[in-house]
Amino acid sequence: MPHPWLWHIDQLPSPLGEMLLVTDQQGVLRALDWEEGRGSLLADLRKLYGNEQIKLTPGAIPKPMRDSLEAYWAGDLQALSAIIVDTTAGTPFQRAAWDWLRSIPAGETRSYKEQALGMNRPSAVRAVGHANSRNPIGIVVPCHRVIGANGTLTGYAGGVERKRWLLAHEGVDL
Repeated sequence: MPHPWLWHIDQLPSPLGEMLLVTDQQGVLRALDWEEGRGSLLADLRKLYGNEQIKLTPGAIPKPMRDSLEAYWAGDLQALSAIIVDTTAGTPFQRAAWDWLRSIPAGETRSYKEQALGMNRPSAVRAVGHANSRNPIGIVVPCHRVIGANGTLTGYAGGVERKRWLLAHEGVDL
């Protein structure tokens, strides 16, 4: 029987640099990061999942996932919705926040306050921001679509310039 915590890591070029993708044995996306995050990726996953047994081994991401990401970069903004993700590692609140992010259509943004209201947690604006900052699957779980209430581009784990590029790519008028 395969080791349940032996996951695959692959890289994929993008207009924003080399992406790192971690998939489990079933080909489900568990993490997406950038090349500069390689050094902390395993430690971050172990902390998030509370499991020191996680091991990363080189292995190709499933072709449909690769095709969806390449289609997104080529302009098919709906392509990311076909990618199956697993965000069960987070707290119940984080999982709710990350699930809610996938409801934001490409080309649109929401504020942290709108996200908190949409989650029926109107006083949890800061908690929403914190949960989004812990999102292990950037782009596919689109935390880049959440901006400040005044329209400012607030923090993004991949960097504000990547956030700006992603939103412009999706047609958001900044």
